[in-house]
Amino acid sequence: MQTFDIAVFNGDGIGPEIMAPTVALLTKLAARATDYALTFQSLPAGAAHYAKTGESLPAASMTAARAADAILLSAMGLPSVRYPDGTEISPQIELRKVLQLFAGVRPVRIGPGQPTPLKMPPGRTVDFVLIRESTEGLFFSQGQGEVSENEARETLRITRDVSEKLFRFAFQLATDRKASGLGKGRVTCVDKANVFRAFAFFRGIFDAEAKAFPDLTADHAYVDATALWMVQKPWDFDVLVTENMFGDILSDLGAGLMGGLGLAPSADIGLHNAVFQPCHGSAPDIAGQGRANPMAMVLSAAMMLDWLGLRHDVPGLVRDGAALRAAVERVVAEGKVLTSDIGGTATTNQAAQAIDAALPA
Repeated sequence: MQTFDIAVFNGDGIGPEIMAPTVALLTKLAARATDYALTFQSLPAGAAHYAKTGESLPAASMTAARAADAILLSAMGLPSVRYPDGTEISPQIELRKVLQLFAGVRPVRIGPGQPTPLKMPPGRTVDFVLIRESTEGLFFSQGQGEVSENEARETLRITRDVSEKLFRFAFQLATDRKASGLGKGRVTCVDKANVFRAFAFFRGIFDAEAKAFPDLTADHAYVDATALWMVQKPWDFDVLVTENMFGDILSDLGAGLMGGLGLAPSADIGLHNAVFQPCHGSAPDIAGQGRANPMAMVLSAAMMLDWLGLRHDVPGLVRDGAALRAAVERVVAEGKVLTSDIGGTATTNQAAQAIDAALPA
């Protein structure tokens, strides 16, 4: 039996409220597993911690996170707590940069019975993955932008080294999805290469990397057209790969297609480390009221189990990741125990209990 150490950042606002039931579900799954065990270490970070100590991500927390087998991170940030330059407290972005978590994985799935603003044609399903480069792009100069009385500038950075890793990750994911029957074997580079030289450079690297995957379809789409097609025909997509800021925007659109951020998980993955967290914010306006939706956090934990299982060849982790995801999807499809953000009246604990009950005995 292999034991995996999980670094846990409880987050701000509703963060601790959705992390607690998620860790409880993971603990239950691990307790009955025969080929793996999990240990959890809670680490301080976030806006509330910054307000108390002046540190948003202590060095000791970074060291422990780097050494962990995976990092589970809840919603972070508070509107009322900012750095002196007025920007948001966002340790998750620092983790991405320091640990070189270049691949931001944002799955978009619409299952039967799932609430969505789309008018889904009969027989259509939506199951694609948006991969957002997470360490550079327009986020590269965060906190370092140049501001004068009459002008402000931010720097967009795209490097060959990071882009090559990103595209190899995207093509390998598409290969795996095709082999499992989940995907179409298609990777789409989303850019604005018709306007910006940086994106023409980005596209050129994509085309070069595509040659190593002749069994896949590699194509391109401008980001504005992609936003349109995500609404009009999202069932056509398989794997989308794009720059940091474009991915930040499109991933929220993908969450909207699924019914809201409360159902949107994510992972930020590098060569050696990975962070798993919900796409939504810390929602301090409902913190402490028991109304938070834990599903995106739970789905992020399911992604963590998948990643660990595939990385370390532990079938039980992959099995339990699939079981946890299926349990959430079953609860959503049944529609009886939903939180207010997706049309129900259930509390956080009631939703978590329903997911627990939907797991295989």
